[in-house]
Amino acid sequence: MWLKHRELFLQEMIRLEGRCNRLAAQSCSECNCPSPEYRCRDCLGSEIYCSPCILLAHVHHPLHRLEKWNGQYFERISLKTLGLRIQLGHTTGQICLNPRRAFNDDFVVVDTHGIHKVSLDFCNCATAQSHIQQLLQISWFPSTTSDPKTAATFRVLEHYHLLSFESKVSAFEFYNALSRMSDNTGLLPIKDRYDSFTRMIREWRHLKMLKRSGRGHDPSGVDGTVEGECTVLCLACPHPGKNLPAGWKDAPRHTVRWLYGLFLAIDANFRLKRKAVSSDSVDPSLSCGWGYFVEDKAYKDFLHSGADSVQEKSTCSSHNAVNMADTKSNRGLATTGLGTVDCARHNMKLPNAVGDLQKGERYINMDYLFFSALRHTVLDTLNVSYDIACQWHKKLWHRMSAFPISMHLSHAVKTISFFVPKFHLPAHIEQCQTSFSFNFKNRVGRTDGEAPECGWANINPVASSTKEMGPGARRDTLDDYFGDSNWKKVVGLGHAMLHKIKNAFPERENHREAFEDLDDGLRGEYGPTLKQWREQVEAWEYDPTQPNPFERKAETVTMASVRLELAREDEINLQTGTCLALHEDCTPSILISTGLELEEQQRRMKANRAGLGVHATDNQEGKMVQQSNTLRRRIDTWMKMQELYMPSLAALRVSESSVSGSVTAAPEAIKLWLPSQISRNAPCNSRLQAIEWKLRYAQGHDALRSLRSNLRAQTAILKYKDRNLRGQGANTRARNTWKAVEARIEAAASTYEYAHKALVVLSPRVNQTGWHSSLQPLDRADVRSMTDLLWGETEGTRKLLWIWNMRGAAANEIDKDNASEDMRIEWCKARARAMCWAEEVELLKEEMRRILQFLEWDAQRWDERGLENTLEDAGEDEREGRMAYANHQASLRRMLAESFKTSWTDTLALVDTFDHNSLVAQQDMDMDT
Repeated sequence: MWLKHRELFLQEMIRLEGRCNRLAAQSCSECNCPSPEYRCRDCLGSEIYCSPCILLAHVHHPLHRLEKWNGQYFERISLKTLGLRIQLGHTTGQICLNPRRAFNDDFVVVDTHGIHKVSLDFCNCATAQSHIQQLLQISWFPSTTSDPKTAATFRVLEHYHLLSFESKVSAFEFYNALSRMSDNTGLLPIKDRYDSFTRMIREWRHLKMLKRSGRGHDPSGVDGTVEGECTVLCLACPHPGKNLPAGWKDAPRHTVRWLYGLFLAIDANFRLKRKAVSSDSVDPSLSCGWGYFVEDKAYKDFLHSGADSVQEKSTCSSHNAVNMADTKSNRGLATTGLGTVDCARHNMKLPNAVGDLQKGERYINMDYLFFSALRHTVLDTLNVSYDIACQWHKKLWHRMSAFPISMHLSHAVKTISFFVPKFHLPAHIEQCQTSFSFNFKNRVGRTDGEAPECGWANINPVASSTKEMGPGARRDTLDDYFGDSNWKKVVGLGHAMLHKIKNAFPERENHREAFEDLDDGLRGEYGPTLKQWREQVEAWEYDPTQPNPFERKAETVTMASVRLELAREDEINLQTGTCLALHEDCTPSILISTGLELEEQQRRMKANRAGLGVHATDNQEGKMVQQSNTLRRRIDTWMKMQELYMPSLAALRVSESSVSGSVTAAPEAIKLWLPSQISRNAPCNSRLQAIEWKLRYAQGHDALRSLRSNLRAQTAILKYKDRNLRGQGANTRARNTWKAVEARIEAAASTYEYAHKALVVLSPRVNQTGWHSSLQPLDRADVRSMTDLLWGETEGTRKLLWIWNMRGAAANEIDKDNASEDMRIEWCKARARAMCWAEEVELLKEEMRRILQFLEWDAQRWDERGLENTLEDAGEDEREGRMAYANHQASLRRMLAESFKTSWTDTLALVDTFDHNSLVAQQDMDMDT
């Protein structure tokens, strides 16, 4: 559509380069003076004026850009060149009787239209205010308090301030853009005021933080600011005295008070580094722990006192956050990243909960941030999420003893639960996956604990500029970014909470109905045990030290345990004289076990030979020949023993060699003729078949465990690589590690396929059934991480692949007892899903109530700040400004509350009506029964 008019657009743009209307341009548009020469690029229209008229028109617009017609084209010219002088300290246009020119009559103003040189006069009358006050009163921000020669308009500072939040543009890029707006050719000298601009924007950020937090209305002034006071709080989180009902402490702990719990999420970010430039003494922070960062001196003093502390190693999966905390490279860096404590449900930074990491994610850093954040709350129910919570929480209270008394937490009288975020959980061992899961614990709703991960995507682009800053400038800048992030979430709570409850309400009903259907269906076959299951899961929910009903109690079958069992059987046979061993050093179980080992070595040899490639070195070829010769000798020795127990194999091997001719097979290609490889019609001792079946059964489970373990390792490697590694060298090393894990995954899958194939052949011969539920056919599509979702699946609705449902087989797995255990676990999971969605709806309703109450509390606080009797010490103009700002803030919060309430009304009414009807129906059913 636009292409049809492209030519028109182009011609109009070119037309504006001239005088447009030559007939009208013959006289001044204002006074009709002949031969006007000047026009303004920033005023509306393209009229041309004479010099006196255009100067008069720009007394109130001294930073507009003018152009002069030189007979051929328009060229740049400044208002300063035409003689415009800007007089401060008086009403615009009024003449000062005692003006004082700016230093060297060379004042520079940075504005949204560019960088301007202006002629500026300060008022030097007897009643004149200071130069910086005169600049501030016309909304110009001076670059220094001592004889300023540069200023930035409030307009450009506000413009860059918001632009930096949304686009993460650096001050350097923004200033260069302004410079090019003034001259994009390099022919005109532009005063370099970049350092002044960065200083002004830093001061501007700081002052806006103080203004919005009400410090300008406090009688104690800026110096009376306390730690964490200049933050934007999460409205939906519980704040005693602000948005909790009276008597909340007396509410029943397990039925109501859980709704007043605080959800915390701990995490670290290694993108937000800082190079080893400047120092705290040269570049201190403008605030002293007033925002989201902890007070720096106390923090570093404490870290220095615990510099010799040794990080405990992980007993769970090999968590790099734990095991590599003391080894992470920090060469050339003063800070390797940030540690934070966030609101886990709404992704907002907490006051005094952010701190620099000097060398990895050490406990001493994260402990300090955790205890620092909790100084601002008296809540007694805490739900703490951390991706290494399983390790971190173990000695937390012991480590707390080294902290100042003011940071101690009375954990004995509080209800504190620890969780691992849902996305990170699959990388943990199986015990952690049930003990620290949000999915199985009650009174947490559908919290996932991954809130910090969502926030890093927004802040990470800032790293390119903050890594070059000094320590104070970086902390002040990041404090400002965190404050803006929190404010954006506050104003977006109306839509966010509505979206959540619209999703949670139908999910609650769907999962409730699904659980009721399952519960009703099980009452027939499992009726007597349902009560026992319920008692078990309720006991575990009340006391996590009780047996976990989500874990299987069956012992895990391994190759080692089966070999031990067979060896004990051989020992009994020897003692009773029933041993059928035909060789003193090789019993039937040893024969078959050794055969499986040789089969595994053959597969390994094939993989090694395939990995050599076509350009193998002599050294590699030599090692391969040695391994091949060793394997051949072992096979030859084993085959001689085998023929003692399976004499019919001699004829089979002769027949096979006659078909293949005189070509000698490679050792990895030699057929071993294990019982599962012999035809059903061929003679084979049933004892040997039973032994192989047991060993193959264990081999299958061993392979599955190896498969799961290596898939978890692969997930952890990819996650660590994505979060922490940059550069070709580091990524290449990570790729090599990943390839080694991939090779182990392939080997485990291949071993499982061999074992499963043998079990399919042997099971009818030895009359074994029921094993198929635990050892299913392995499709290559099944070999993937637990966290990989299919299209359309989410964390709350997805189904695990069967390889992850199987956590080890038991010796009696073919019996019904284990099927009962599987059913118990599925029943517990269905119950947990139904409860979590029901709790989520209740939690969302409570959070919505808290949001509205917090906004009203905040509005009343601003009302109090704006009362005239609290501003008696201020001048008349200052008092009016304070009252106007306070009234505006109070009105803004009430408008937000009204907007949220209006958008939620219909949905909350529907939920309340449905709940009321369900309650009445339940009461009727109870009366009938």
